[in-house]
Amino acid sequence: MSCGLGAIILVFMLVRLNIEPSISESERLQADLERLRAEQTKLQELENTSQSEFAALMEKLESLSQDLSHDQAELSYLRKAITKQAQQKTALEEKIKKIEVPQKSDPIDTPETGQEDYLIGLRVKGSKIAVLVDASASMTDERLIDIIRRKNGAAAQKKEGPKWQRSRAILAWLLARVPDDSSVAVVAFSDSAKRLGGDRLVRGGDANGISRILADANELVPHGATNLQVGLDLIAALRPSDLYLITDGLPTDGNSGYRSLSPFSDCSALWGGSSTISGACRARLFAHTVNSVSLPGTKVNVILLPIEGDPQASVEMWKWTARTKGLLITPAATWP
Repeated sequence: MSCGLGAIILVFMLVRLNIEPSISESERLQADLERLRAEQTKLQELENTSQSEFAALMEKLESLSQDLSHDQAELSYLRKAITKQAQQKTALEEKIKKIEVPQKSDPIDTPETGQEDYLIGLRVKGSKIAVLVDASASMTDERLIDIIRRKNGAAAQKKEGPKWQRSRAILAWLLARVPDDSSVAVVAFSDSAKRLGGDRLVRGGDANGISRILADANELVPHGATNLQVGLDLIAALRPSDLYLITDGLPTDGNSGYRSLSPFSDCSALWGGSSTISGACRARLFAHTVNSVSLPGTKVNVILLPIEGDPQASVEMWKWTARTKGLLITPAATWP
């Protein structure tokens, strides 16, 4: 009997030992389950965040894609517009090439100047044109020392002076642009004056007449004082509609008895006693000269070439041309 009770007690003890480990394992598994659930929750939250960010990126990508499509469409439009403009430009250039521009046939050849009628704002026009060319000694060079040196040289040296060669080129430029239906006369002056090309007026389209004027100009030797009055007196007799004066400054001599005129009481160079004339006296002489010569209705244009020591020339010449609604130009060294 006692043996059977002991056996039963032993069975209960073994069952108890087996139950306790099972309970501990269950608790461990429950803890693992809770941890896994927590990790799952975090992963779910991370997935939700990633999906939100992905959705935002997709939305931004869609916006950029739309902008790109818009820019591509605009670029395509601009390319088509540029192509159309290029075609229109090409068509216009071809049309311009086919336009025949009538050009006046110059009576004399001036290849180095072409058709530069408006290069310096000067246009040769008028029904009766007079050209007055200063052929005094100063028209050979710009610097006084060079003028004096050439003044004491041979006639060939004077004719080779750079300013005189330029003056002849300007005369040719003017004559080449005289309208065919206009007449022209050229007068050269220094201490005296003379007509070039004969005593009759020459038509603008008369190549032979223009050539005779230029031939006479080529024979001139710059010399003497600048007596503008003798030149204007000869010009005034022609009653020109337009006058073109080629000179380098104010006059140094005149025709009047200046000793008896009060403005010239201190200008002894005009009535003896001095070999030089001041700038102030030259300005008074110029004003007296242009006021004493009658040129009613004549538009005066002056081409003023450079010279050393005559700063008042441009001012006084401008006043004269402005009164007659003419033009004063001091051209660049490369013209004509």
